[in-house]
Amino acid sequence: MTDTLLLLATDTPPAPNDAWSIILSGGVTGIAILLLLAVISVIALTLVVEHLLTIRRPILMPAGLTEQVRKQLANNKIAAANQQCQQTPSALAAVLQAGLAETPGGWPAVEKGMEEALAEQSARLLRKIDYLSVIGNIAPMIGLLGTVFGMIFAFQEVANTQGAARAAELASGIYQALVTTVGGLLVAIPSLAAFAVLRNRIDGLIAETGQQAQTAVAPLKRAFQTGAPQASPPKPPVAGAK
Repeated sequence: MTDTLLLLATDTPPAPNDAWSIILSGGVTGIAILLLLAVISVIALTLVVEHLLTIRRPILMPAGLTEQVRKQLANNKIAAANQQCQQTPSALAAVLQAGLAETPGGWPAVEKGMEEALAEQSARLLRKIDYLSVIGNIAPMIGLLGTVFGMIFAFQEVANTQGAARAAELASGIYQALVTTVGGLLVAIPSLAAFAVLRNRIDGLIAETGQQAQTAVAPLKRAFQTGAPQASPPKPPVAGAK
């Protein structure tokens, strides 16, 4: 028994102990899968950077827009308030425009218009970050594909040797296959973490956008309570804010 263990220890190639050797240990199939994961990781990183730059408070709720619209509505200048929103395209502006366009229907129509626009903006932002969730779910599957190939190669070795394959040879094939699984997890975990962080950020910013919109149209609500505004309502806004 001792002689057998010594023979296996002598014949077993040393395990790679650096990053490059680990990558090469996956073989041609493993390297191809790791290259695919590398491309996906670059896409994920690009999406994260883009989302961090665009899903921000100053972008969704430009400074001063709430106060300017509130001031215009306090003076019963609905058209001027709508024009101010058009000059500052954003999620908040889209919500305010949707509400101002419903002034002929009274305050309930204005409030409903803003609620629908707010839900639309939330859905638009969530669709934007959905790609990170897709990457986070696909990457482990790609890594698992490499593991399956490794298992196939290992059992093929058993078949070719008619069951005489040594444990060290089988372990080597499985070890190489697991490299791709590690690669898939290294891409998936940060992608899903970034998706969760951005989703929470969107929820918070959308809630704040709704509060800002309610603050901006507060004078309009009071005007409806005391008597409908005399100014002509603006034209319906173009759907969706860029």
